[in-house]
Amino acid sequence: VQLQASGGGSVQSGGSLRVSCAASGFTLDYHAVAWFRQAPGKEREEVTCISNWDGSTWYADSVKGRFTISGDKGKNTVYLQMNSLKPDDTAIYYCAKRRGPDYYYCSIYINEYDIWGQGTQVTVSS
Repeated sequence: VQLQASGGGSVQSGGSLRVSCAASGFTLDYHAVAWFRQAPGKEREEVTCISNWDGSTWYADSVKGRFTISGDKGKNTVYLQMNSLKPDDTAIYYCAKRRGPDYYYCSIYINEYDIWGQGTQVTVSS
């Protein structure tokens, strides 16, 4: 049972990147999956979440209108499309699965997520 994050990289301010979170050993069909990020010297923060059960989403104010989270049940993968990137978006991005019993709904509490991907670096230069 694991999540594999991929797709990070380096872009200039205003650019775009898409990161992926592929699940293995279990199905994401009904789980909520969130993307968190952690910049050097800062705490890990949640930026977005999707419920693969009902398709509902949540976004932090800092990324609203620029980031889009989506799920592909056929590929058992969740994506994060990041547009209009800013230097402040530079961080390691982690995906995580919500744990039970309310595993199908998003949560803003980091301790409600149990399975974490290994992280993928996103660097935005000015």
